[in-house]
Formats: sequence, structure tokens, C-alpha cells
Amino acid sequence: MTETHSTAPRGDSGPEAARLVASRVLDVPDFPQPGVMFKDLMPLFADGKAFREVVDGIVAYHGRDGFDVVVGIEARGFVVAAAVAYAAGVGVVPVRKAGKLPRPAHSVSYALEYGEATLEVHEDAFTAGHRVLVVDDVLATGGTAEATLDLVERAGGTVTGFTVLLELAFLGARERLAPRPVHALLTV
Repeated sequence: MTETHSTAPRGDSGPEAARLVASRVLDVPDFPQPGVMFKDLMPLFADGKAFREVVDGIVAYHGRDGFDVVVGIEARGFVVAAAVAYAAGVGVVPVRKAGKLPRPAHSVSYALEYGEATLEVHEDAFTAGHRVLVVDDVLATGGTAEATLDLVERAGGTVTGFTVLLELAFLGARERLAPRPVHALLTV
């Protein structure tokens, strides 16, 4: 496995958490298209001890009583969300691509660099005032994150936090999401 950068790892939970995530990220060139360096977090998910440390760190950062439910963004965000929800003893709600949910859903469409996408969440996913922690694997341009946060709020949830394992800071998503706070275990 290779680290994703040459300087000391940094992140919002300190250098140890950043080093842990960085040590389990693989760079995959030209995926999903030529010129893109894909950051593969599957080695982190496959390492039980490291994954547990990451999940426990996310719960500790937000506080076990800081949220009522965890939202995971399709698809790798589901892995993180389910683990965080289990560790905190709360429920998990998926935010899915259009057409994947079986019951009435709220939806939001947003622009991508190469087109448009739509995300959905069940209309009854949250009760009024539900405190929601949103998690995902990677924060890139911020379009998917922004759409998800808006969708959760439109569906009646109150976003209390947003955490990603890896933030690609050079793409400027943190600024796009402001004033909402972003918690990234590793920022490159």
C-alpha cells in the first residue's frame, strides 16, 4: 500500500488518524477514466483493526450522544455509516441513487463535472428534529455531499455533522460546503 502524498499526513482528528487512513489508501491510476487517480479505501475496510480504530474515532469525535441516526452516501458511504451506527447504537439511513428505493422518496438533482445525478432518501427516513450524522468515504468536489446535506434537511433531519475518511482539499469542497463543518480523517 502507498501513502497518497509525500508530506506528513494531516486531518481533523490529528496525525495518528491521518497516518492510519493514509497507510491503507491505494492509488489506482486512470480509474474510472484516464487522468484520474482513484483513491481506493477498500484496504482500510478489509483491515479489521484499522477499520475499528477509524469507526471508533468518528464516534468519539462526534460524541456517542451527538446524533440519532447515521446517513451513508451510496455506495462506499454505506460501509462507513453502518459501522458507525452500530458502534454508536443508532440507526442507519441510506441515501441512494435515483430509482433504488422502494417507497416514496425525496429527491435532489445536482450537477457533476460530466453530467447530472439524482439522490433520494425515503420520505419517512427522519422524524422532526432527528440529529443526523452524514458520512462518506471521499470528499472530492462536494457536489454529492452538498446535495445529500440539503436532502437530509429537506426530509426533516437536522445535520449535526459530516465526516469523510479522505478529503481531496485541492478540489475546494470544504469551501463549497461552508458554513457546514467538515470532519476529514485524512486531508490531501
